[in-house]
This record gives sequence, structure tokens and C-alpha cells, in this order.
Amino acid sequence: MICFVTGGTGFLGSHLVRRLAGEGHDVRVLKRSTSRTDLLSDVTDSVAWIPGDLFDPVALRTGMDGAGAVFHAAAFVGFNGKRSHNALYRINVDGTRHTLNAALEMDVPRFVHVSSISALGRSLTPGDCKDENASWSDTGIFTGYAHSKYLAELEVHRAVAEGLQAVMVNPSLIMGPGRSGENTTQLVEQVRAGKLPFYPPGSTNVVDVDDVVSGIMAARSRGAVGERYILGGHNLTWKNLIDTLADALGVDPPGLSISPRLLMAVATVSEAIGWLLRYQPLITRESARISTSTSCFDNTRAKAELGFSPRPFEETAGRIANALS
Repeated sequence: MICFVTGGTGFLGSHLVRRLAGEGHDVRVLKRSTSRTDLLSDVTDSVAWIPGDLFDPVALRTGMDGAGAVFHAAAFVGFNGKRSHNALYRINVDGTRHTLNAALEMDVPRFVHVSSISALGRSLTPGDCKDENASWSDTGIFTGYAHSKYLAELEVHRAVAEGLQAVMVNPSLIMGPGRSGENTTQLVEQVRAGKLPFYPPGSTNVVDVDDVVSGIMAARSRGAVGERYILGGHNLTWKNLIDTLADALGVDPPGLSISPRLLMAVATVSEAIGWLLRYQPLITRESARISTSTSCFDNTRAKAELGFSPRPFEETAGRIANALS
């Protein structure tokens, strides 16, 4: 089958492209002129590169011509306040709209949109586990990224109403071997180097990147049109998550917890220094608000309908440690 992938040179996308190529599919990958292909160095000769971006209708039509499935994994993740605001909405909302419109025009038989658990909104209490029926609400702790992914899902629903056979998947915090300094690899490297002095007080849901890829593949073949599936692994406190990483890496975990108020103060200072020195701060006020919140997500539907089966986080942590050794 011909498969067209957007975001294929990124963390999740590269794992998806490798899986598709390994299964013998004819894989086409949308590639911007600035995109790095190092994450696909082992399969670069097995894919067809389509030069262009989400706003290039010719590139999108070329990639989708004759395709049996489109996997839209391209996204911008930004927690840097106003500096990333425009890019978030341009790429995540407008870019998704352009990709969906091209898929409608090319009569693509199957479209998988990679969304995020953030599009479901945040839990308000430890027992408030979100499932696919969750409705977006302004809790005051959502990020620009979360709002952009929510709006992108509305675009998918619009395209489905116009006849597109689309399904959505909502991964949680994705972890696995990746590019140094990017995504969750940045957190891993901070733990390994002993540069993470404290635990955030909140909780999150974490999932292995290869399990997300399996969920995406299952959604293509078995997911219900117009529906979404939470590809979440395990609900963990940040302390439990970081302790597990530290154990796998063979280093001491942080010895301190930090209050939400103090973490916000640290984030404010970090953001200011980053602005002055022109670098991405490790923590911003947006990411601080998220890391101090309680997040709980229910993957029951994905297990039942897609056969989703996330591995223990200890196994993921071990895979990451082996990749870094």
C-alpha cells in the first residue's frame, strides 16, 4: 500500500515511517527544506521524499496520489508563550486544515490524524480520568498547544462531515529513543546528567513510542471513522516516572520535591533568562502549570477496539537507557 506521512522526520513520525517501511509499504514522506533526516538514516533509501510543507498543495497532492492511507503526524509543540503562539496555530490548525482539504480532493480512502491527550482537556482531580468522550473546557491550565490540537480535531470532524474516512489518535507523553535535546529525550538527558534537582508535584500519563505506532497502525485498519482513541500507557506521578528513568540509567534520582508556587517562580526566571540569551528554557510558565497539575487518562477503548497493549514503563525506560549507552 502507498502511505503518505507528514511529520515523518520527527520523533514519532520517524518511528512510524520505519514501521511502515519494515512492513513493505510504499512510503512517501513530506520533507521541508530544513528538515533533518538523521532519525531515518537506516531506511532513507526505502522511502520517497516529497519536497514541500503543509501549505504546499502540489506537494500534498503528489504525496497523496494513489495513497491508500495518509498519516498526519506533523505538529508543532511549543511551550514558550507568545513566541510560539503563531506557529502553534499556523502549523497545528491551519496546516491540518490544508492537509485534510488535500485528502478530500484526492479522495484518500483512509486518514489517520495524530492528535494529543491535551486536546481532551485536563483532569481536575486525581480520580478524574479522561476518556474519549471528554469535552473541551477552559480549566485555566491548558496550553496554547492543547488548544491548537483541540481546534485541529474540529477540522477533522468537519472533514469527516464532508466525506473523509478519518480517525484520530490521542497519544499521551511519548517516550523512547530519540534525537538529543528534543522532546522527552531532553528530560532523560537531564536526569542522566544529574541536572534535574527536583520533582514536579503533579502527574501525567506516559507511553512508549513504539506502542503509539502500533496504535496508529491499528487505528488505520480498525478505528471507527470520526472517532478518537487515547493511546496512553500508564498514569504516573512525576516522581515515579523520574525515579524509574533514574533507575534504568543507573543514576541517583532528584532528592527534592518542589511546591507549585516555587516551581512557577523558577519557570518565570528560566523563561526570562532564555529570552535574554535567546535559548529555549528547560521549563516555562506553561510547562510548569502542566507539570504541577494532575492528569489521568483512560485507554480502555483503545484496548478494546484497537487491541492496544502498552508495555510497562520500566521496559520503556530500559530501552531508552540501552539506546544511550
